Order: sequence, then structure tokens, then C-alpha cells
Amino acid sequence: MVTLVTAQDIAGWDADLRALTDGLGSMFNRPEPKVTFGLMVRALLADVPKKNSWGLAEHAGLATPRPFEHLLDGAVWDVDVLRDRVREYVVAGLGSVDAVVIADDTQTIKKGDRSVGVAPRHCGLTNQTENCQVMPMLTYATEAGHAFVDRELYLPRSWTSDPARCRAAGVPVDRGFETKPRLVGKMLARLVAAGVPFGWFAADSGYGRDPGLRLFCHDGGIAYAMAVPVDLPLVGARWEALSCKDVLRSGVHRWERRTAGEGGKGARLYDWSMHAVTVKEQPPTEGFGHTLLIRRSKEMRKHKDRPSSYDIEFFLVHAPVATTLAAMVRAAGLRWKIEEDNKIGKDQLGMDAYQVRKWTPWYRHVTMCMLAQAFLTVTYAGPGKRSDAPRERGGPLRLILLPLSTAAIRGLLAATVLVRVADTVAAIARALWRQVHLSRALISHYRRRGDPLPLNLGRSYRTASYATLTTRGTPREDDLW
Repeated sequence: MVTLVTAQDIAGWDADLRALTDGLGSMFNRPEPKVTFGLMVRALLADVPKKNSWGLAEHAGLATPRPFEHLLDGAVWDVDVLRDRVREYVVAGLGSVDAVVIADDTQTIKKGDRSVGVAPRHCGLTNQTENCQVMPMLTYATEAGHAFVDRELYLPRSWTSDPARCRAAGVPVDRGFETKPRLVGKMLARLVAAGVPFGWFAADSGYGRDPGLRLFCHDGGIAYAMAVPVDLPLVGARWEALSCKDVLRSGVHRWERRTAGEGGKGARLYDWSMHAVTVKEQPPTEGFGHTLLIRRSKEMRKHKDRPSSYDIEFFLVHAPVATTLAAMVRAAGLRWKIEEDNKIGKDQLGMDAYQVRKWTPWYRHVTMCMLAQAFLTVTYAGPGKRSDAPRERGGPLRLILLPLSTAAIRGLLAATVLVRVADTVAAIARALWRQVHLSRALISHYRRRGDPLPLNLGRSYRTASYATLTTRGTPREDDLW
């Protein structure tokens, strides 16, 4: 039974959001960025077509995007403090010793070569080579919900080998090349140091193949269920095996059909087989063991250019001896929650909509999106929001509904308390600001190339302050050249 949402509920969410952003005001040493911070988080949650500084500022009723640009690039505040506060907020709302911490990276397509970390690489979004930034992320997932708790930006060697390029993008001088698994290890170490409760770590094969990340988990006694490639070197308990594929071909399997979690169309059922193995030259933690978990699709899949076959995926599990198959499958199945977080972050909160190029603004924008998503998740998982209590036989008939999703909660907020009130004067001011800004930018491009200005750019605004132009109404002749 789920209680229907009322106007009082939405007002309560609005009050919770204000309390959350106001409570983070101690990060700032001036009142202006504190106010701007609250406005930007609310705008990220609102229905804004393009969530860059211009679009967010328009929704917030600001005359120009300068306050948001200053918050991201010029204001003095520590984004790592915000990261830690987001993590604390998520753990306070979802914390469980059975939680699964999940690692994965997502990509953002960008034009040009000045956006920090951008480089040509294969992009999973389009399945072709694109100019991309890569963001390794960490999600905290429980049965109650899931949300991002950490993030890093991957810098390829083409960046770290070019100090001048890094300096222009504001990259810290001590930041050298680090692989994506190494960045995930650093994020995981921060969670452990902060005492975050969790039972499992999960990741895809891009991280499962890395011996350094596995060694970090072995040294810390961390249980994991990571996808691994077919050529991972293994030594079987009952036979010699050169790789995961050899274990599969051995034919010694006992398949059990189990769910890897609920999907949009019901339980995601697969056949699973487990095999005790030893990873070559990498022993497990004392009291732990390694298990190769093989996941097989229920039915054979048809292929255009080859015979029908099962879809197979391999997971290397590092867990205390006698851990059940059900526990392993649960940890492996929750790995997909980070895909949902990536989709929510990009589609609803503008996590990839930024138009910043430098290091600090990137971290600030992405971490603020994490805060907005954490608010939705904790609101969804809050007390009284979901109840699975069965209806008593013979009792009054109650309406049975699915719980509101985080997307539905955001939609209700966006359609009610986050709706922007139209301000004609501010709208005209923003339009004028855009004209001035775009005209100056285009003139600068022509002058840098040494090309003559087009006739329609022969008269443009001088460098008079924007406030002078807007408060005086129509610009005077002496404001033009």
C-alpha cells in the first residue's frame, strides 16, 4: 500500500531541499555564492531544456549567467567538501552493511580540444570514435535506493604529457597519469577511510581485469563481484584451467536459475554456475576464497553471422568462505544500478550539459548534479514513502500503487514548487546580455584571425558595464562603435 502524494508532501520535499542546500552554506565565505548555490541546485532539478549556465540562470530568474559561472569557476569553496557531504547524506538516508559500492565510467561527447581531459576514443554512446571526456563514478546501492557518492575525471596521456595544456585547463600540478582502475581505487579508499558501511564492491570487466584494483580489495578484506574477461588467468580447484573460457568448456556445471534483480519488465532471470578457482599469482584475503561465477542467458540468442548461442558473462567473486550463491548473484546483479544513475544524471539533471572547459568548474558542476540526484534518492527512500505491508483479509480495500520513482518525484517538484515565475524585465535583460556577449565573442574571433568585420558587426557595444546598458534602457549612441 502506498499513500497518495499530497500538496503537503511536495511542500515537505521543498522544505527538505532548502534545508539541504542551506545546511551546506558553511562551505562558502561569502553570502552571494551561498545563495547562488541554492538557486543552481534547484534549477538542476527543474525542467530546463539545456542545463548549462545560460539555461539554468534563465530558470533562476537571473539577468545573466555570471553568478553561476562565478560559482563554478571564480568563487572560493572546496568541492571535495561538497563531495564528502553528498556521501554522508546518501549514507544517512540509505546506509546498510549489505550495501554494494559500484564503479563504472561514463562518457561525455565534447567538441574541440580544450575541454579538460577530452580526447578521441571509442564512445559507448554512439559505438564509434568520438571526442570524449571519461568520468569514473562510484554509486552506493541498497534495496532502498542508489546514488552517486564519488567521481573523478580521467586524464589520458595526451594530457598528462603536456604540462602547458594541463596548466591552461587548471589541472593541479601534482596530477599525473592515472588509469581508470587506479582512480576507482582512490575513490574506494576514501569510502573505506570515511567508515562507510558496505558489504560488496562491484564493477565491469574493465575494472575486474585490473590486478592492482583486485589487490587493493584483497589487502583491505573487501568482498567483490567484478566482471572479468574470458582470458583472465585462473587455476581451477579440480582441474588446470588457463582462462575463464576453459572453465566454461570443461562442461562441469550445475546451473541454477536466479534473478539478478528487478528490471523494467520484471525479474531479470539468468542461469548461474559457480566454480571455486585460484587467480594466478594473486591469493585472496585470509578467510576468503575466489569463485568464478558464470552467467548464462535463459535461451540461445540468434545471430546474423554465426550460429545461435547463449550470452555468457564471467564474474570473479572474492568473498568469505561459504558465501552463498544467492549473495554473489545479488552483488553481481546490483552492478546495473550505476547505469540507472548515469541515465538519471544525464537525462534529468544535466550532468553532461555543462559548457565548462577547466578542471575546477567540471568537478563543481558534476558534484552539484550528484547532490541533486542524492536528494531525489533519499526522498524516494524516506520513511513512509514505501510500504510493503499486505492488506488484511477482509479489511477495507486500499489502492495499491507502485512507489513514485525518483523521476516522478523530480517531475512533481519541477511542475510545482520549482516552476519559474515569468519576469518580463529580466527576460529582456537576458536577451540583451546574449546579444552583447555573442557580438563581442564573434568580433574577437574575426580579429584573432585578422579578417575584416562583416558589415552587420561594424557597430557593436563598447566595453561599458552590462548594468549601465540595462538600467539605462535603450543604449545611447556613445555606447556603440
